[in-house]
Amino acid sequence: MKNHAIVLSVLALAFLCRVAGQLWVVLASPGFLPPPEAWHSGLLPYPLLLPLQAAILAFQLAVSLQLWKGTGPLTHTRPAMGRFLKYFSLVYFLGMGARYGLTMYAWPEKRWLGDMIPICFHCVLALYLYVLSRHFRGLPLKS
Repeated sequence: MKNHAIVLSVLALAFLCRVAGQLWVVLASPGFLPPPEAWHSGLLPYPLLLPLQAAILAFQLAVSLQLWKGTGPLTHTRPAMGRFLKYFSLVYFLGMGARYGLTMYAWPEKRWLGDMIPICFHCVLALYLYVLSRHFRGLPLKS
């Protein structure tokens, strides 16, 4: 359980840095960070996106705290939920690979690193869900 807690906490910290970086860019426009439009695809306006990101971070915090303490409802195995999260995370990750490919095909001027912040951090979230699926299935990170 502690190995899962470590990896999930690191992934949550990475996502927190992304959210904080995006917020910093929106509020202060530091010159050394990419402009606001590089941080999200525009599918959701930022005033809607930020609360959703905060909700994801709150969930990640709850997971991390419970796994570190070893108590709470999220510490129990849930094989059905684990299987669902496993397949969902794999589809999510592959979807981001397809999104990258389509972006590079449709907008050649973005090759190779254009539109990468959202895609990379969706991959971080997909990996987070995959690791969580292993926890819920009672599987170690090494197998």
